[in-house]
Amino acid sequence: MNDNSPLEIKDTTANPAPLGLFGFGMTTVLLNIHNAGIYEMSSMILAMGIFYGGLAQLIAGVMEWKKKNTFGTLAFTSYGAFWLTLVALIVMPKLGWIGAASRRGMICYLCMWGLFTLLMFIGTLRINKALQVVFGTLTLLFFLLALGDATENAAVKAFTGWEGIICGFSAIYAGIAQVLNELYGKTVLPLGLVKK
Repeated sequence: MNDNSPLEIKDTTANPAPLGLFGFGMTTVLLNIHNAGIYEMSSMILAMGIFYGGLAQLIAGVMEWKKKNTFGTLAFTSYGAFWLTLVALIVMPKLGWIGAASRRGMICYLCMWGLFTLLMFIGTLRINKALQVVFGTLTLLFFLLALGDATENAAVKAFTGWEGIICGFSAIYAGIAQVLNELYGKTVLPLGLVKK
């Protein structure tokens, strides 16, 4: 007997979200320790922005595409590209390739990323509370960064750095929770799943 039903192939690939969350979270913490005024901008932050915040998130985004996760694909590839553009905005003028972005240009750049993140935050309302915290604090972070550039107020910039550290650690939490919960086969660290 000839069975013409489609062959179903089981997805056995790893969960790429922890890679993306750690790439985003660790890079965000390190940049915002600088923003809080604790240490200077250095090659350490730029290297993290290129390789872990940038390339690792792009890889996670491609892996999410393979898993047919539109939200994960859009989030990780976009924020990976964000880190690469941020490094380019810092490095290209220093290399003499092009003039530095104006203050007004940077405010627009940060506001557009804030708007994008706000729209993505709406998507997290269908996923889990851990991601709601990540995207909620990230939305606030982008708008605070824009406000800091607009006002050039040192206190606003320092406060923004501390808020960014919280945002980064919330992403690290969401990443390690997924790893540990999968490894132990039970909820070790809760994600606050949304009931559908």
